[in-house]
Formats: sequence, structure tokens, C-alpha cells
Amino acid sequence: MKQQQTQKIQQKILPQQILINKLLEIPIVEMEERIRSEIEDNPALEECDAVVEPNDEIDSNFEEEEMNTSDDEHFEENYDDDNFEDDIPDYKLKTNNFSNSDASVEIPFQNEVSFHEYLMEQMELLDFNQDDYKIAEYIVGNIDGDGYLQRSVEDIADDIAFQTSQDFSVEKISQIVEKIQTLEPAGVASKDLRECLLLQLKRKKQSPSVISAEKILSNFFEEFSKRQYEIISKNSSLSENDIKSAIDEINKLNPKPGSAWNDSVIERSSNYVVPDFILENNDGELSLSLNEKNMPSLRVVPKYDEMLKKYSVQEKQNKKSREVADFIKKRIDAANNFMEAIHQRQVTLLTTMNAIINRQREYFLCGDDKLLKPMIMKDIANDTGFDISTVSRVSNSKYIQTEFGFFPLKFFFSQKADTQNGEDVSVKEIIRILQEVIDAEDKKKPYSDEELTGIFKGKGFNVARRTIAKYRELNNIPAARMRKKL
Repeated sequence: MKQQQTQKIQQKILPQQILINKLLEIPIVEMEERIRSEIEDNPALEECDAVVEPNDEIDSNFEEEEMNTSDDEHFEENYDDDNFEDDIPDYKLKTNNFSNSDASVEIPFQNEVSFHEYLMEQMELLDFNQDDYKIAEYIVGNIDGDGYLQRSVEDIADDIAFQTSQDFSVEKISQIVEKIQTLEPAGVASKDLRECLLLQLKRKKQSPSVISAEKILSNFFEEFSKRQYEIISKNSSLSENDIKSAIDEINKLNPKPGSAWNDSVIERSSNYVVPDFILENNDGELSLSLNEKNMPSLRVVPKYDEMLKKYSVQEKQNKKSREVADFIKKRIDAANNFMEAIHQRQVTLLTTMNAIINRQREYFLCGDDKLLKPMIMKDIANDTGFDISTVSRVSNSKYIQTEFGFFPLKFFFSQKADTQNGEDVSVKEIIRILQEVIDAEDKKKPYSDEELTGIFKGKGFNVARRTIAKYRELNNIPAARMRKKL
């Protein structure tokens, strides 16, 4: 056996720094709940405005209630000095929405019927016997949030046979699927986009444009999806006007019938953004503050200090007093650590946001997107002296309220692009110009990425074709063939 001696360098993060990092990551609405959760978990912590009666006596059963332990091993396991989970408890994280009123109140979302519940309610109107209803119930349960039935009727037949030992023919299941497809919204329970659109067209008045649309989707769906309208015109009896009117009809259809329920939830949620920062402009003087009107002020419960003194005097007398004194000290230390972490969070947030404002001052004065400068997290890290990871934590899920609206902090970060005269411009500015150029193009002959590159070079920007394609995708702008219209 050969013995070797090696050196290893390890970086340890102090428990207090871990706590600060955790608090930096969460936005204001979670922070408010985090504090209230901490008050519940740590009896040594309270709000400053909490009323404490001077004649209140310490519960004589304190040791039994707070120190309910059967033996020394159990106590040492839970209150060991080296146990970080005791010094800095693993506090619960909850996400609630709070209004901007003076008091913290939960947003009263309506108890609306879900998409699947809506389908089940309609099924009561269909003429199903007991077996058919069970099959229909299983089918509805396999419809996804967009309204599509992703499993084939063959797979559904196998699933039901495996779960219930009942064999139902594929034809029977197909008939039940067809009945479910008569429910609202139109297009529900489709196996793919083509069937979804065709089901919606069948419910429309059979006008010439609807008939043309059905013919295109039935016979030329692949060509339609690729915008190959010349091929459709060449291989059908449809004129250019027929194809154009048919496309107008198809564009009115909903490719995701179930999205109305999902979108309504997203829309309701997005209406309740609570800003972490508030920026005011007083005649050119920018004033930044943290939005903390619902944040309770904290302090250590005075009686815990008194109790610590009492049991510290007695700790030499008996083991129980030492245990109680140790427990009280840990609760007080945890409370002080938590309050210090909140203070450090406030300082870090304000320092970071002030650095962002200093770099984007021209934008914050007037709100013109053209004035946004290239800025990356490393820039703010250099300005503040913080690590990039700290800047990232501050920027994550945080919002600022300005007179121009609410913005996520990540909105202000962007890479830079070069111009022919050597100036740096924000990628956001490139994307804005790209959108303007595409909005003004001839939709019958949309610009290719190569042509867009030439246009940008004419405007003085050194942008490669692959970069144009990247920026186009960043802004969810489809390729030229997908933008083509008749």
C-alpha cells in the first residue's frame, strides 16, 4: 500500500451568505410571505408593531412545550451547533399575489370551470349509455390543454382493455370520439391541426370561401403550411382570389381550441405584477425606492432576551437549564441572522438597480427604446463590485415601475452590435429596426435573410446573415416563405 498526501482547495459558503443569496432570488410578493412564514416558524421573531403586555408572564410550561424531547440524543440531533438547518432553518417558499393596496391581500381569482370540467358538463347532454360514458370520460381525460386528443383510438382501446378487462372495438371508440368532437369549442378532440381546422370549417356556413378552404386543407395541407400557393393554384381549379379568400377563412380559425382557458389564466396572472422597485422622475431627478409598504418591520421578541439571561444564570446548575438556554440562543441568533440578511438584500437590490439606472439614464428619463444602451450583467458587476451571480439573482423575476410602465429587469440587458462607423448599438435596437423593415415589406415578396442583411449594411450595420436569422428568431419573426401572402 502506497500512501499519498494531496492538497485540495475547497470554497465553502457561509450559512449566512446562503440565506442572503436565497432571499436575493425571490421577488417582493414572495419576500412578504417569506417573512410572515419566518415569524410563524421562529418564536423569537415578531413584527415591531406587535403589542406586548408588560404583565404577560412567561408560560410556566415553556420547557415542556418548546423543548419537547424524550432524550439527550434527540435534542442534540435537532440543536447541534454545527447543524446549519437549525441555525438557518430551511424556510418555506410560497408564492402569493398581493395587491398594491396598503394591506396585503390575496388576489381574488374567480373559481372558474376548467377546460376538462367544461367538456364533462357538455357530455351530460350526449346520449351515452353507462359503458359509452366511461369510454368518453377516459377520452376527455386524454385531451391536452390545447384541445387535442394525442392518443390514437387503437391506444385508447388497449388502455381501456388493460384497465377494465373490457374489450371495445376501435370502431366504437371512433364513434364516441366523433360525438365528443361535436362539443364546444369547435375542433376539440382532434388528432392533428388539419383535422382541427376542418372540424371548425364544417360548422361554418358553406360559403364559397369556406368550401375552398376545406378543399385546400383536405388536398393541399402540406403545401398550404409551407405557403406554396403557386403549387395549390397549379394543381387545383382554384383561382388566386379563391385561394386568398380561403386563407382569410382559415386565418379566422383557432389552431388551439383549448387555449381560451389557458390564456385567460395567463392574462389574469399577468395583470397582477407587483413591482420590486419604484422609480419616480421629478423634473429630471430620478428617485429610486424599494416597494416595501407591505413588508413588516422585525425585531427579536424582548422576552426572549430576558429568558436568555435567566437561563444563562441557571445553566451551571442543571442540564435542563443549559438545554433551554441553548435553544433560546439559537432562536435569537436565527432571528438576528434573518434580519441582517433582509438588510443585506435591500442594500444589494438598491445598489444593483442604481447601477442599471446610471447606465440607462437617458432611457429612464424619456422611455424611448432607441436610447437603450448595450449592457450585460458583467458591466453591472464591474460597477457594483458584486459577482455576476449576484447581479443575476437580483435581475431574476424582479420588476420596476416607471412612468412608462412595468418592466422586468432583464429587459434592460442586451448584447452590443457594431456599426460601420465604430459605434456600439444595442441588439434591441437592431431587432426593433428589423421588425420595422419586415412590417413595411411587400408580403407578396417578403425579404429573405440575405436581402435583410443587405438592407442593414445599407443602414450602416455590420450584421451577418446568420445573425439576422438569429435576431429574427429572437423576435418570433417567421422565415420569408412563412411571411408570404397573396
